[in-house]
Amino acid sequence: MEISKAEFDVLNAIWESFPCSANEIVNRLDNEKNWHEKTVKTLLGRLVKKGAIAFEKDKRRYLYHPLLEKEAYQLTESKSLLDRLFGGRISPLVANFAQQQKLKQDDIDELKKLISDWEKQND
Repeated sequence: MEISKAEFDVLNAIWESFPCSANEIVNRLDNEKNWHEKTVKTLLGRLVKKGAIAFEKDKRRYLYHPLLEKEAYQLTESKSLLDRLFGGRISPLVANFAQQQKLKQDDIDELKKLISDWEKQND
């Protein structure tokens, strides 16, 4: 399922807390985006058509909830990125960040822990 950057921003706002109304989503995005309510409603409609979200009618408003789990979507998208840009390998991605000095000590410590945990589970 192809989700645009703008659609992802709306979906991410829904993942924060749901079910939620269009107005709640607009308010969540208001700090980052300067989108008109109609823009958000258009994006909500697209996400409904794509099967990423659904809604229930509650009196005069619609309450939206995700059909995609955030973790599942992140896994799919990260795998797609690795496949497209790095031949499915993670080490060139990390090496690229290391060469650009974009890795923070917290990132390095977390990567070391992930590798250590993986080694313990796969011995």
